[in-house]
Amino acid sequence: MKVLVIGGGAREHALCRSLSLDPDVTALHCAPGNAGIAEVAEVHTVDALDGAAVAELAASLRADLVVVGPEAPLVAGVADVLRERGVPVFGPSARAAVLEGSKAFAKDVMAAANVPTARSYVCTTPAEIDEALDAFGAPYVVKDDGLAAGKGVVVTSDLAAAREHALACDRVVIEEFLDGPEVSLFAITDGETVLPLQPAQDFKRALDADEGPNTGGMGAYSPLPWADPKLVDEVLQTVLQPTVDELRRRGTPFSGLLYAGLAITSRGVRVIEFNARFGDPETQVVLARLKTPLAGVLLNAATGNLAAQPPLRWSEGAAVTVVIASHNYPDTPRTGDVIEGLAEAAGVDKAYVLHAGTALDAEGRVVSAGGRVLSVTATGSDLSAARTRAYEAVSRIRLDGSHHRTDIAAKAAASA
Repeated sequence: MKVLVIGGGAREHALCRSLSLDPDVTALHCAPGNAGIAEVAEVHTVDALDGAAVAELAASLRADLVVVGPEAPLVAGVADVLRERGVPVFGPSARAAVLEGSKAFAKDVMAAANVPTARSYVCTTPAEIDEALDAFGAPYVVKDDGLAAGKGVVVTSDLAAAREHALACDRVVIEEFLDGPEVSLFAITDGETVLPLQPAQDFKRALDADEGPNTGGMGAYSPLPWADPKLVDEVLQTVLQPTVDELRRRGTPFSGLLYAGLAITSRGVRVIEFNARFGDPETQVVLARLKTPLAGVLLNAATGNLAAQPPLRWSEGAAVTVVIASHNYPDTPRTGDVIEGLAEAAGVDKAYVLHAGTALDAEGRVVSAGGRVLSVTATGSDLSAARTRAYEAVSRIRLDGSHHRTDIAAKAAASA
């Protein structure tokens, strides 16, 4: 099988790594890729938002499967163009990807499917914003209706800050605050059959102890030793399957990766948000534990054959990812700094480095090229072992001005 992955972050590096280990994958390509992906796949230059260009690249490579990683190409309709050309593609249509592209649309789908979620208001005027903020009170949860690369959500007890964020959005969803821990649960679907993966937890705040601004994610771990063993089955029955069924009923079947961001509240499971693609950095730890070869599962989803997919096999151990971010992330990150110690980090047993925002400079050195630069991932017999290895690998990497959280999976490992 010849596979083309679209994207160039750590999520795509994790996908490419898993696909490169699949014996059925005879050729692996990625566009545009990054410095790390280039070590496991042949990289190509392409505008990931240009469906025609992506389709032409897929045709020239004679790709048997295209995997679209980021949300922006999905919302732009890249998967639609590929399907029109007869290329099997893992990723939803533009109309189905609105589930992530518009939080108001997602709320409408959830209401129709009777999916448990936070009470909310969709606001477009200052008066509506003030009314909604007053109705819910602090802490305020304010979400940009559109795509914001994981940084469109503000949770704050500061009314002025909440209002400022809301006014900066064309359309905004203001909702009640959900208590309890958050869980990310991915599911692969062909529009009918829904195949849930193992849950993970990510860390959105930039600093230790969940301080600092929201980010795209500073680390993750899997499994969740504190979670109810019945959680996945419950979410499949009350959230994932009803949502897929409702989208199919509307004539916009969802085929690809459905990501449910969940809060385990005192009143039960509630959906915080849906995404239409693998989440970053949770993908890094979920795929680290997946023993079933990945390509066949994704192809079955892309071709409507997921019902024939045998049960997934998982490692009994754990995985931890720690994100190394560049100076001043998430505000205005500095780029172009040389990254050293990558080989030393990879020398840690059962640890590896996934590239997010990296590039090669004129001298062939790996340099930072984004806010989140690396996802250092490790596996172990339990969270404590995986965590120790991940942080040992992190300690060997040198990037001027970089920062990372030191408490990824710490509480879960201590309580396991």
